[in-house]
Amino acid sequence: MKQTSIFLTGATGAVGAQLVQQLTSLNIGFKALVRTPAQAEQLNDLPNVEAIVGDLADPTTFENALHGVERAFLLTNSSEQAESLQIGFAEAAHRAGVGHIVKLSQFAADESSPVRFLRYHARVENRIKELGLPYTFLRPNLYMQGLLAFKEHIKHHGQFFAAIGNARVSLVDVRDIAAIAAAALTGPGHENRTYDITGPEALSHYQLAETLSHVLAKPVNFIDVPPGQMEKALGAAGFPEWQIGGLIEDYAHYTREEASVVSDAVARVTRKSPIGFEQFVKDHRFLLG
Repeated sequence: MKQTSIFLTGATGAVGAQLVQQLTSLNIGFKALVRTPAQAEQLNDLPNVEAIVGDLADPTTFENALHGVERAFLLTNSSEQAESLQIGFAEAAHRAGVGHIVKLSQFAADESSPVRFLRYHARVENRIKELGLPYTFLRPNLYMQGLLAFKEHIKHHGQFFAAIGNARVSLVDVRDIAAIAAAALTGPGHENRTYDITGPEALSHYQLAETLSHVLAKPVNFIDVPPGQMEKALGAAGFPEWQIGGLIEDYAHYTREEASVVSDAVARVTRKSPIGFEQFVKDHRFLLG
């Protein structure tokens, strides 16, 4: 095993699970904070992994495990508590002497943004800077894997929905986000850097539908819906009110073409071309087709 001291939060989510897979494939050990014994048991089955059961809202459950850690990965769900949880973790990491934080943020994070997600990410970034912690901020755009929320609609009805019109977004595969995170956690030269992480091109949702139709060999249609209809659908799906408001703001941000920039960060950091949407669909054909 390559000896390094890494601590992960968010290890069981979409990006975190990919990061776990990539670190394990590199034979790099790490600690991971999880919420339940069942999650801990699952991670402890992997080689060179130490799972810690704890709660980000209570630093006493994990702060001792941060001592001696060189680099920490910071990721939480976008909830109403995300800002306070992430700042609390950063402050605990600072007290414990952690040498470097790699934070998963969001494309266009800005304290003055009308999008609540972008505001809270920027406030956490700024607090990390205030603490004087060396950092790497990962700012990915819309996840390709977000489309998998519509997998049943695509598979059985050949359609998916969003309040975005014809706006283009340089959406990105979470595998590429995890690859940059792994590089920042294990290699030199990433201190005090901010990486905007996108896919290889900006596409409209109508173009996504064309690619889905081509790869799946069946008609798939994108249906643009008003924000109010999207809001009702998210509510019916059980999303919390705060998160619904944030997602509606997110899609208004996309509609303004504020997320169409294409970055070279994936190629620059990983030395590999970013995964394109067509490849993403091919890789997930069994779920979508």
